[in-house]
Amino acid sequence: MPESMGWLWIAAAVIAGYLIGNIHGSTIAGRLSGVNLKETGVKNAGASNAAIVLGKKYGALVAAIDIGKGAAAVLLARGIATSAGLGPEASALLVFAVAAATILGHNFPFHMGFNGGKGTATVIGVLLGFDWKIGIVGLALLIIVSLATDFLVFGVLMLYVTFTVTAVVFAAGIGPDLIAAGLFAMAIWKHLENFRRMRAGEEKRVSSVFGKKKTA
Repeated sequence: MPESMGWLWIAAAVIAGYLIGNIHGSTIAGRLSGVNLKETGVKNAGASNAAIVLGKKYGALVAAIDIGKGAAAVLLARGIATSAGLGPEASALLVFAVAAATILGHNFPFHMGFNGGKGTATVIGVLLGFDWKIGIVGLALLIIVSLATDFLVFGVLMLYVTFTVTAVVFAAGIGPDLIAAGLFAMAIWKHLENFRRMRAGEEKRVSSVFGKKKTA
Protein backbone atom coordinates (compact mmCIF):
# COMPACT_ATOMS: atom_id res chain seq x y z
CA MET A 1 0.00 0.00 0.00
CA PRO A 2 1.32 3.51 -0.83
CA GLU A 3 2.50 5.46 2.23
CA SER A 4 0.01 8.26 1.50
CA MET A 5 -2.87 5.76 1.73
CA GLY A 6 -1.57 4.59 5.11
CA TRP A 7 -1.67 8.14 6.45
CA LEU A 8 -5.17 8.56 5.02
CA TRP A 9 -6.37 5.53 6.96
CA ILE A 10 -4.76 6.86 10.15
CA ALA A 11 -6.29 10.31 9.73
CA ALA A 12 -9.77 8.90 9.07
CA ALA A 13 -9.51 6.55 12.05
CA VAL A 14 -8.39 9.36 14.37
CA ILE A 15 -11.42 11.44 13.39
CA ALA A 16 -13.66 8.43 14.03
CA GLY A 17 -12.00 7.93 17.42
CA TYR A 18 -12.62 11.53 18.41
CA LEU A 19 -16.29 11.25 17.44
CA ILE A 20 -16.65 8.02 19.42
CA GLY A 21 -15.14 9.83 22.40
CA ASN A 22 -17.90 12.43 22.12
CA ILE A 23 -20.47 9.79 23.11
CA HIS A 24 -20.84 10.71 26.79
CA GLY A 25 -22.33 8.50 29.46
CA SER A 26 -22.93 11.64 31.52
CA THR A 27 -25.27 12.98 28.83
CA ILE A 28 -27.39 9.84 29.02
CA ALA A 29 -27.35 9.92 32.83
CA GLY A 30 -28.34 13.58 32.73
CA ARG A 31 -31.34 12.86 30.52
CA LEU A 32 -32.47 9.99 32.75
CA SER A 33 -32.07 11.92 36.00
CA GLY A 34 -32.86 15.44 34.85
CA VAL A 35 -29.59 16.66 36.41
CA ASN A 36 -26.88 18.44 34.40
CA LEU A 37 -23.63 17.00 35.72
CA LYS A 38 -21.71 19.91 34.21
CA GLU A 39 -23.51 22.24 36.60
CA THR A 40 -23.46 20.19 39.80
CA GLY A 41 -20.92 18.51 42.09
CA VAL A 42 -17.43 19.15 40.81
CA LYS A 43 -18.99 20.13 37.45
CA ASN A 44 -17.35 17.29 35.57
CA ALA A 45 -18.92 15.05 32.93
CA GLY A 46 -17.38 11.84 34.20
CA ALA A 47 -18.35 8.73 36.16
CA SER A 48 -16.85 9.98 39.43
CA ASN A 49 -18.98 13.13 39.44
CA ALA A 50 -22.05 11.07 38.48
CA ALA A 51 -21.41 8.86 41.53
CA ILE A 52 -20.94 11.88 43.79
CA VAL A 53 -24.05 13.72 42.59
CA LEU A 54 -26.47 10.95 41.57
CA GLY A 55 -25.19 7.90 43.44
CA LYS A 56 -23.34 4.70 42.67
CA LYS A 57 -25.87 3.32 40.16
CA TYR A 58 -25.59 6.35 37.89
CA GLY A 59 -21.84 6.35 38.37
CA ALA A 60 -21.74 2.73 37.22
CA LEU A 61 -23.93 3.52 34.20
CA VAL A 62 -21.70 6.38 33.09
CA ALA A 63 -18.57 4.27 33.68
CA ALA A 64 -19.97 1.36 31.63
CA ILE A 65 -20.75 3.59 28.66
CA ASP A 66 -17.41 5.39 28.76
CA ILE A 67 -15.41 2.18 29.26
CA GLY A 68 -17.28 0.56 26.39
CA LYS A 69 -16.52 3.33 23.93
CA GLY A 70 -12.80 3.24 24.80
CA ALA A 71 -12.58 -0.50 24.19
CA ALA A 72 -14.70 -0.29 21.04
CA ALA A 73 -12.50 2.44 19.55
CA VAL A 74 -9.32 0.39 20.04
CA LEU A 75 -10.91 -2.74 18.56
CA LEU A 76 -12.15 -0.69 15.61
CA ALA A 77 -8.65 0.72 15.09
CA ARG A 78 -7.17 -2.77 15.08
CA GLY A 79 -9.71 -3.88 12.52
CA ILE A 80 -8.92 -0.90 10.30
CA ALA A 81 -5.18 -1.53 10.57
CA THR A 82 -5.68 -5.15 9.50
CA SER A 83 -8.04 -4.25 6.64
CA ALA A 84 -5.64 -1.58 5.38
CA GLY A 85 -2.70 -3.98 5.49
CA LEU A 86 -0.56 -1.61 7.55
CA GLY A 87 2.87 -2.65 8.84
CA PRO A 88 3.72 -3.02 12.56
CA GLU A 89 4.78 0.61 13.14
CA ALA A 90 1.89 2.12 11.17
CA SER A 91 -0.56 -0.22 12.89
CA ALA A 92 0.74 0.70 16.34
CA LEU A 93 0.60 4.39 15.45
CA LEU A 94 -2.98 4.05 14.23
CA VAL A 95 -4.17 2.15 17.32
CA PHE A 96 -2.53 4.53 19.80
CA ALA A 97 -3.60 7.61 17.85
CA VAL A 98 -7.21 6.42 17.81
CA ALA A 99 -7.02 5.56 21.52
CA ALA A 100 -5.72 9.04 22.31
CA ALA A 101 -8.29 10.68 20.03
CA THR A 102 -11.10 8.84 21.82
CA ILE A 103 -9.83 10.00 25.22
CA LEU A 104 -9.49 13.56 23.87
CA GLY A 105 -13.01 13.30 22.43
CA HIS A 106 -14.26 12.46 25.91
CA ASN A 107 -12.26 15.22 27.58
CA PHE A 108 -12.88 17.87 24.92
CA PRO A 109 -16.22 17.06 23.21
CA PHE A 110 -17.35 19.62 20.64
CA HIS A 111 -20.97 19.44 21.84
CA MET A 112 -19.91 20.51 25.36
CA GLY A 113 -17.85 23.46 24.27
CA PHE A 114 -14.70 21.26 24.42
CA ASN A 115 -15.07 20.89 28.20
CA GLY A 116 -15.99 17.31 29.09
CA GLY A 117 -14.69 14.73 31.55
CA LYS A 118 -11.21 13.69 32.55
CA GLY A 119 -11.01 10.38 30.74
CA THR A 120 -10.89 7.94 33.66
CA ALA A 121 -13.39 5.36 32.43
CA THR A 122 -12.42 5.87 28.80
CA VAL A 123 -8.76 5.15 29.56
CA ILE A 124 -9.81 1.95 31.34
CA GLY A 125 -11.72 0.94 28.22
CA VAL A 126 -8.75 1.74 26.00
CA LEU A 127 -6.44 -0.38 28.16
CA LEU A 128 -8.94 -3.26 28.04
CA GLY A 129 -9.02 -2.85 24.26
CA PHE A 130 -5.23 -3.16 24.13
CA ASP A 131 -5.30 -6.35 26.20
CA TRP A 132 -7.70 -7.35 28.98
CA LYS A 133 -4.71 -8.15 31.23
CA ILE A 134 -3.35 -4.61 30.77
CA GLY A 135 -6.81 -3.27 31.55
CA ILE A 136 -6.98 -5.29 34.77
CA VAL A 137 -3.54 -4.04 35.82
CA GLY A 138 -4.57 -0.44 35.18
CA LEU A 139 -7.86 -0.89 37.04
CA ALA A 140 -6.10 -2.55 39.99
CA LEU A 141 -3.62 0.33 40.20
CA LEU A 142 -6.49 2.83 40.03
CA ILE A 143 -8.28 1.16 42.95
CA ILE A 144 -5.22 0.48 45.11
CA VAL A 145 -3.67 3.95 44.73
CA SER A 146 -7.02 5.73 45.11
CA LEU A 147 -7.82 3.83 48.31
CA ALA A 148 -4.29 4.20 49.68
CA THR A 149 -4.25 7.99 49.16
CA ASP A 150 -8.04 8.49 49.59
CA PHE A 151 -7.98 10.68 46.47
CA LEU A 152 -9.18 9.46 43.07
CA VAL A 153 -6.87 11.79 41.16
CA PHE A 154 -3.75 9.77 42.06
CA GLY A 155 -5.38 6.54 40.93
CA VAL A 156 -6.46 8.14 37.66
CA LEU A 157 -2.91 9.25 36.93
CA MET A 158 -1.82 5.62 37.33
CA LEU A 159 -4.07 4.76 34.38
CA TYR A 160 -2.14 7.20 32.23
CA VAL A 161 1.12 5.72 33.54
CA THR A 162 -0.15 2.29 32.45
CA PHE A 163 -0.99 3.70 29.01
CA THR A 164 2.53 5.14 28.76
CA VAL A 165 4.27 1.93 29.85
CA THR A 166 2.17 -0.03 27.33
CA ALA A 167 3.28 2.30 24.54
CA VAL A 168 6.96 2.13 25.49
CA VAL A 169 7.15 -1.61 26.15
CA PHE A 170 4.74 -3.17 23.66
CA ALA A 171 4.22 -0.80 20.70
CA ALA A 172 6.49 -0.60 17.66
CA GLY A 173 8.04 2.74 16.71
CA ILE A 174 8.39 6.03 18.54
CA GLY A 175 4.97 7.37 17.53
CA PRO A 176 3.03 5.66 20.36
CA ASP A 177 5.63 6.87 22.89
CA LEU A 178 5.15 10.49 21.81
CA ILE A 179 1.37 10.10 21.89
CA ALA A 180 1.54 8.64 25.40
CA ALA A 181 3.81 11.45 26.62
CA GLY A 182 1.44 14.09 25.25
CA LEU A 183 -1.57 12.34 26.77
CA PHE A 184 0.11 12.15 30.18
CA ALA A 185 0.91 15.88 30.06
CA MET A 186 -2.73 16.54 29.19
CA ALA A 187 -3.85 14.43 32.17
CA ILE A 188 -1.69 16.46 34.57
CA TRP A 189 -3.09 19.71 33.15
CA LYS A 190 -6.67 18.39 33.31
CA HIS A 191 -6.27 17.56 37.00
CA LEU A 192 -4.65 20.81 38.15
CA GLU A 193 -7.98 21.93 39.61
CA ASN A 194 -8.08 18.73 41.70
CA PHE A 195 -4.65 19.49 43.12
CA ARG A 196 -5.74 23.04 43.90
CA ARG A 197 -8.80 21.72 45.75
CA MET A 198 -6.60 19.28 47.64
CA ARG A 199 -4.38 22.12 48.85
CA ALA A 200 -7.49 24.02 49.94
CA GLY A 201 -8.91 20.93 51.68
CA GLU A 202 -11.93 20.92 49.35
CA GLU A 203 -11.27 17.87 47.19
CA LYS A 204 -13.76 15.00 47.60
CA ARG A 205 -12.18 11.97 49.25
CA VAL A 206 -12.83 8.45 48.02
CA SER A 207 -14.08 7.50 51.50
CA SER A 208 -16.75 10.21 51.38
CA VAL A 209 -18.37 8.61 48.32
CA PHE A 210 -18.86 5.42 50.32
CA GLY A 211 -20.23 7.25 53.32
CA LYS A 212 -17.10 7.09 55.44
CA LYS A 213 -16.07 10.66 55.85
CA LYS A 214 -12.40 11.08 56.68
CA THR A 215 -11.02 14.25 58.17
CA ALA A 216 -8.59 16.24 56.10
